[in-house]
Amino acid sequence: MKNTLSLALIGGGNMASALASGLIGRRCAAADVHVIDPGDDTRSRWEALGTTTATAPDARLSECRVWFFAVKPQVMAEVVRQCQPWLRPDTLVISIAAGIPGSAIAGWLGSGSVPYTRVVRCMPNTPALIAAGMTGMTALSGVDDPDRVLAEELLRAVGDVLWVADDAAIDAVTAVSGSGPAYVFLFLEALIAAGVEQGLTPEQARQLALATFHGATQLATLSPDSPAVLRERVTSKGGTTAAALAVFQQHGLTDIMREAVSAAARRAGELAREFSR
Repeated sequence: MKNTLSLALIGGGNMASALASGLIGRRCAAADVHVIDPGDDTRSRWEALGTTTATAPDARLSECRVWFFAVKPQVMAEVVRQCQPWLRPDTLVISIAAGIPGSAIAGWLGSGSVPYTRVVRCMPNTPALIAAGMTGMTALSGVDDPDRVLAEELLRAVGDVLWVADDAAIDAVTAVSGSGPAYVFLFLEALIAAGVEQGLTPEQARQLALATFHGATQLATLSPDSPAVLRERVTSKGGTTAAALAVFQQHGLTDIMREAVSAAARRAGELAREFSR
């Protein structure tokens, strides 16, 4: 296997599983993956794949080129500090813990007053579970170009990636794409319910809504035109689409979306301050 990678997954849940499914057999062997998780069932599942496991951080970490933190933000500080004794100068640390600034992770991993800045912070979203995710990424100063390439390669195993400048930008990523699937699901719920009110069966309304949303997003992805232009092409003056869009405008859909995303970004910043204490 070319360019074999040694990888520690600290937290063996769904996102770690999605990442591993895209890497094992392509970028690393199962035996090169070490999973740390306190859950017996979780560890058994990983061991069945051929990885090594542990209930808590151990010396095996020192053999791993990349540490991938996939634990709940509430326990992140404790877990990072437990891992710190096995940190090496060339260890690349990647975190997907929501609300944890990269600077906080660097401080927890550091020695004395010197932070460890070979850290990449990521914000994926739930479609990563089917390799269709969108991940925002930002790197601290200790991450060189080869590290950035490696981090991007790892996250591309679960979808697309976008580099942004800093933790503040990650808050914006959280508000748009991190929380975004919930906005889409809410819209789909409402569209399906409206279809049922118009006489469709729930199954028919669901099929129509899902196919329409999928087709529209695919068209927007592949078209060189902006969503605004695509919307205008669908909207005939005095037609059915115009009638529907007028209702959206009447109720201020654009303002509602702006306020919703702003609220999510603001909450992301609050969580960052809370969890990084």
